Amino acid sequence: MSLNVRSVAVVGGGVIGASWAYLFLTKGLRVVMSDPAKGAEDSFKLFITKANADSDGSASDLQKLLVRFEFVDDITPHLPKVDFVQENGPERLELKQRIVASIDEHTRPEVVIASSSSGLPPSQFITECKKAPGRVLVGHPFNPPHLIPLVEVVPHPGTNQASITAALEFYKSLGKRPIQLRKEIPGFVANRLQTAINNEAYSLISRGVVSAHDLDAAVSSGPGLRWALTGPIAINTLGGWEQDILRNRFVWDETDIAKLRDEVNKSYGSTDWDEIVRERDSVLMDLLASKSKATSLD
Repeated sequence: MSLNVRSVAVVGGGVIGASWAYLFLTKGLRVVMSDPAKGAEDSFKLFITKANADSDGSASDLQKLLVRFEFVDDITPHLPKVDFVQENGPERLELKQRIVASIDEHTRPEVVIASSSSGLPPSQFITECKKAPGRVLVGHPFNPPHLIPLVEVVPHPGTNQASITAALEFYKSLGKRPIQLRKEIPGFVANRLQTAINNEAYSLISRGVVSAHDLDAAVSSGPGLRWALTGPIAINTLGGWEQDILRNRFVWDETDIAKLRDEVNKSYGSTDWDEIVRERDSVLMDLLASKSKATSLD
């Protein structure tokens, strides 16, 4: 299904919507955007002009992007013609319910409707959908979407597998790194991880353990570098994750450990760890070399 995506509706042209639209345009797609905010079209054109310049694009490159872009006051008449929808409305439940219901009503039933919601589970905002709620899901990016690869694909219990697969394949075709959540959970995955780290960071600073500057250095010059390359599960598998659990402040029972062991083995049981380490170290050296040239990054 994703191979047939030629045009995308971007509903909501704020920071996230603008970044999504720029990415879609750079991948050769046609984009129709709507946003009720005053000056939204001008704001997007300023955004895309800067993004194009930051990527060393020329004025000619910018015009090639804009020729495939259309800003409209009312997106409803355009919805029957698009092949994918990325909704970026405010995180207000009743408003999102109305927006998604209208999109569902006017799009073809096989078209995936993905919301950029950063925390609302999709089952909460599909309640007014009458045509095909089984194609609605969350496609939550990390800001800015045109640069950060991660997209969290979060289906609701009634989302059909064809739509999940189509969304994953579409985001991959854009060069993204989508992950699929197996069940809904408020805040999804990455934000919950960030929140846990941030809470501990604020606690350490407020208790006088470390300065804010040194706290940031503890992340950016230490585990943050490794997390960018392999993630905590792969890192701890290299070092013995079961021993790490024993050192953890939380209490883990044997059932939880067995489930975790099964999941780790499914994901990493056949991994060539020597090759992982070799590639990790090579990329890490390149990253450190690039970071040393950035005068404002410590």
